Amino acid sequence: MLERYELEAFLTLAEELHFGRTAERLHVTTSRVSQTIRKLERHIGAPLFERNSRTVTLTPLGKQLRDELRPAYDQISASVTAASRGNSVKRAITVGFSAPWCGNLIVQATDLFRIRYPDTVVDIEEIQLADPLGRMRSGAVDLQLTEFPIAEPDITTGAIMFSEPRALMVPEGHPFAARESVSMEDLADATLITLADELIPRYWMDYYFPRRTPSGRPIPQGPATNFWPEVLVHVSQSVGVSTVSLRAERFHSRPGVVFVPFRDAPTIDYGLMWPSAGRNPLVQPFLDTIADAAVSE
Repeated sequence: MLERYELEAFLTLAEELHFGRTAERLHVTTSRVSQTIRKLERHIGAPLFERNSRTVTLTPLGKQLRDELRPAYDQISASVTAASRGNSVKRAITVGFSAPWCGNLIVQATDLFRIRYPDTVVDIEEIQLADPLGRMRSGAVDLQLTEFPIAEPDITTGAIMFSEPRALMVPEGHPFAARESVSMEDLADATLITLADELIPRYWMDYYFPRRTPSGRPIPQGPATNFWPEVLVHVSQSVGVSTVSLRAERFHSRPGVVFVPFRDAPTIDYGLMWPSAGRNPLVQPFLDTIADAAVSE
């Protein structure tokens, strides 16, 4: 029989795939995590992780165990949390968003949801672009409105809620700043500020921060940032340029930064996603509600 700490250690390591970060989250030493996982593997009689000096990956058995244990663990944790609040009757859902305009729609949907389902608790959380999937995979977020494409085996994607034209954010004195529009080919003549991609799928990075133009010309890569405000600072200081939703100008306009529309870039599509396993039963009602809120927006 699994002890609670073994379960927590296994599921946390299955999410982080890094002993150091797992130890930090559990507030224990790395050696304690290693000992716990080894004990669990001896108990099961088979390895759950493949590890070497650089990487940690789940074995097929480890993936199966993670997928089977995570829903039950999340349900137990949610029940304990509700009981600790002295309000075990209320059901809860946490909804994430990755851009202010996504957040506006989530807030509208939440207001409507609370009217329709007054016995529920809705928490709203901003998701950092440098880690677009981490909060969902940890079980902290049940539903998320985010930039597509998303193509992950453990995540289900739903409808695209809206699409936005793309723009290039450039310093005020940049040659592109005086243009009415720019082309994807123009990126070869600029330095592109990007995001740190350790936690971002490569296909997502290629869609938003390409390394080559459509004709194959290399795009100079600038600093890789961890947070959106860093991108704004780098652009305003003439370090480089960055791709962005054209709507961002209404939210992030500042001195020294100009937003120039693309004339040939694909749109930025914002869609909904949720965990494939152990879906919160409130996800479907919220999906219905956000669809109604989007129509009335």
